[in-house]
Amino acid sequence: MFHGAIVATVTPFLNGKVDRKSLKKLVDFQIRNGTDGIVPCGTTGESATLSHDEHKAVIDIVIESVDGRVPVIAGTGSNNTKEAIELTRYAKKAGADGALVITPYYNKPMQEGLYRHFRAVAESSDIPIVLYNVPGRTGVNMAAETVARLAEVKNIVGVKEASGNLAQVCDILRMTPKKFCVLSGDDGLFFPMMALGAKGVISVTSNVAPKAMADLYDAFVMGELSRAREIHYRLWPLFHVLFIETNPIPAKTSLAMMRMIREEFRLPMCPMSDAGRKKLASVLSDMRLV
Repeated sequence: MFHGAIVATVTPFLNGKVDRKSLKKLVDFQIRNGTDGIVPCGTTGESATLSHDEHKAVIDIVIESVDGRVPVIAGTGSNNTKEAIELTRYAKKAGADGALVITPYYNKPMQEGLYRHFRAVAESSDIPIVLYNVPGRTGVNMAAETVARLAEVKNIVGVKEASGNLAQVCDILRMTPKKFCVLSGDDGLFFPMMALGAKGVISVTSNVAPKAMADLYDAFVMGELSRAREIHYRLWPLFHVLFIETNPIPAKTSLAMMRMIREEFRLPMCPMSDAGRKKLASVLSDMRLV
């Protein structure tokens, strides 16, 4: 159902509030440069620092700005099943094309608990659900067997797989139907995972270099593997530098350097170190992004 280079967009702030004007500009920037979908309120969107009202407002702003041009997959996950259900129902009501639901963080549920959590969210609304597995942020890994069980639920249509484990990716692809949408959650594994059968990426890098990420996907699906590989290695320094400090700090700093947003975070996120900023500026300059 979902495919291509999909951006996990940042949430710009201005004087402590969501910067609606800049968010709308970011959406237009993405679509002009070939992005295949927008994910608001994910990890990169600092969803953990947004109030419920702000979370819903960001979803609304993105859906309005996109205006049907590309799919919107709203981040609606929580470590509280009831809260995830509420946010997912809101995304459906607001007109989102799908919901990205993260594995419950901090709770560290068993695999059966993960299954029951996601099934409850899926059964609460008929919106297409994309599971989100990112053990480095949540403290729990969703096993391939659990993903395969959940793929049997009618409106669970895919998974954003960010374990960094290609063996697990192979197991998921082997154990789920061909129509099930496996998306990379690691920019550096976007190209390798497509070679294994993944259908795209939900990307941090697309915030900064949307055209290159879209070009990588397009080259791959057109069978231009040498060109796709060349783009992958050209982007490799950017894949690395955007994660030298906690995401989304480098991505938001990059966009500020590109004069697209104000460099503003919410605690516990904070500005980059001087050393990190220097490395980031060097890579952006080498890639002619600043």
